[in-house]
Amino acid sequence: MTFHDLHYGDRPLVLPNAWDVPSALAFLDAGFEAIGTTSFGVAAGLGRPDGGRSTGEANLSLARQLSRLPCHVSVDIEDGYADEPERVADYVAELNVAGINIEDSSAERLISPEAHAAKVTAIKRRCPDLFVNARVDTYWLGEDATVGATLERAVRYVEAGADGVFVPGASEPAVLRELTGNIAVPLNVLAISALSLGELAELGVRRVSTGSLPYRAAIHAAAEVAGAVRDGRAVPAATPYPDLQARLVRYKRTAG
Repeated sequence: MTFHDLHYGDRPLVLPNAWDVPSALAFLDAGFEAIGTTSFGVAAGLGRPDGGRSTGEANLSLARQLSRLPCHVSVDIEDGYADEPERVADYVAELNVAGINIEDSSAERLISPEAHAAKVTAIKRRCPDLFVNARVDTYWLGEDATVGATLERAVRYVEAGADGVFVPGASEPAVLRELTGNIAVPLNVLAISALSLGELAELGVRRVSTGSLPYRAAIHAAAEVAGAVRDGRAVPAATPYPDLQARLVRYKRTAG
């Protein structure tokens, strides 16, 4: 199945978000057919805060590494790392992946929907087969966080060629139902603890991303392990060293 096809299955596509090769290999071994990336995790690995166009070069490198895996890969490219649509399209063309996620905000502020739509159009013109997930940051930033304003932006991006729309921060069932009922492409949301995958499917959601949650859970678990050793508590479960090593050995063979 193509990455596009995965958005039209019986259940929403669950897209785990990796931040490096080992995390992607773990998701692959867990049976996921598609893997995304998290800009937060990639930025944090560089010792930088999320945003600020800090992950451009790192994402190019990560995309090259993950493109060797037998799964679909979608890369979170923040706002495309440029204001000019053609520069964004140039960057995306270098990624060689199945999909991207591109947000309609820069420096924690919404940009005009016209500017974001122009980026989407330029990307689709350059890479027509790429799944472009246009992110609407109204609810994420608490800026114009209404169904009406969100739909106005989403419709513009769909008209510009977006294959999916991502509305992180939207979590109320009534809001999700309104969005899915008025957006002509698959709606993507972040995992919502109060709603099961089945409930999200009933609301019309077609894709559920983990975002930075696995990365944050991994950091928390690392501190818990160290604390348990120090304090004499039971050490939490961990993947055995031989298993992790074997994954990397297999990956190295495929990478040449």
